[in-house]
Amino acid sequence: MPQVNAYAAQSPTSGVKPFPIERRDPRPDDVVIRIDYCGICHTDIHFVQNDWGRSLYPVVPGHEIVGTVTGVGAAVSGFKPGDRVGVGCLVDSCRTCSSCNEGLEQYCENGWTATYNGEDRHDGTRTYGGYSGQIVVSERFVLRMPAALDPAAAAPLLCAGITTYSPLRHFGVGPGHRVGVVGMGGLGHMGVKFARALGAEVTLFTRSEAKRAEAERQGAHQVIVSTDRKAMAAAAGRFHFILDTVPVAHELDPYVNALQRDGTLILVGMLAPTDPPLHTGPLVFARRRIAGSLIGGLPETQEMLDFCAAHGIACDVEMLDIRNVNEAYERMQRGDVRYRFVIDMATL
Repeated sequence: MPQVNAYAAQSPTSGVKPFPIERRDPRPDDVVIRIDYCGICHTDIHFVQNDWGRSLYPVVPGHEIVGTVTGVGAAVSGFKPGDRVGVGCLVDSCRTCSSCNEGLEQYCENGWTATYNGEDRHDGTRTYGGYSGQIVVSERFVLRMPAALDPAAAAPLLCAGITTYSPLRHFGVGPGHRVGVVGMGGLGHMGVKFARALGAEVTLFTRSEAKRAEAERQGAHQVIVSTDRKAMAAAAGRFHFILDTVPVAHELDPYVNALQRDGTLILVGMLAPTDPPLHTGPLVFARRRIAGSLIGGLPETQEMLDFCAAHGIACDVEMLDIRNVNEAYERMQRGDVRYRFVIDMATL
């Protein structure tokens, strides 16, 4: 088992620091990948700091991985050394349940294996993520990176990208639809880009008037400041879909009211609980829906990457030396990034 350089957290207060790990020898269906770039997701901070109470230390974060194939197992047919590939949030699933059989591995009925802080279903070892020099992943969970995509800017597509693309595609967003996007962060700016590329009329909801010009640059047709009561009242009953990307507790009622009859509010952030409580009358009297969405399965994630290549879509990124990851975490918690950090793994 080869030893690989990595960065890991040892406790909720340690930050991430150099820590060597071992990667398994390739199984017959495995692809060995040299990691070239790894995006930083806010989930990384949650696991490093044990915000959700289920971190298994040491934690090597990173599930937005772009790299180069350096070796393949004997049974691998879809990849060869030199291929540019990606690995997202999951590296295995049961592969036999109805969700897996439909290419919806993110909803595996027997539990999928996370790229990090998970347990390998074959040998029980810990999974370590992309803040490392190499990763070994089953061919089924490796994605082909289109040549048209800038590899560094493509890394966050493997989480922020698919998290916003999947619900828009699943609910059939397209020409003639009016779509609202709540929040202008790493997820929100991708939601604006995807909804626009799918042909919808796109409105950004933001608490800050200062976001207007940036939202329009990203492709929003208009901007509504959510603290402006008159603007929110004028938006009532207008939208077919609203994609809510805000990951902290906030009021949902104004966005439910902004939906037309049969409209759908899609949540991609985990709010536990909603604050203030949701009033159900506006749902009942206009047959509106609140739906949730996770990431995407492997087929849909590949579709998303190909869609981005065809439409010139990438995440707005700031490149980072891995030695500055802890400072990047502090900046992210202050909202000081436009819109995702990506680690250049050549600095490892």
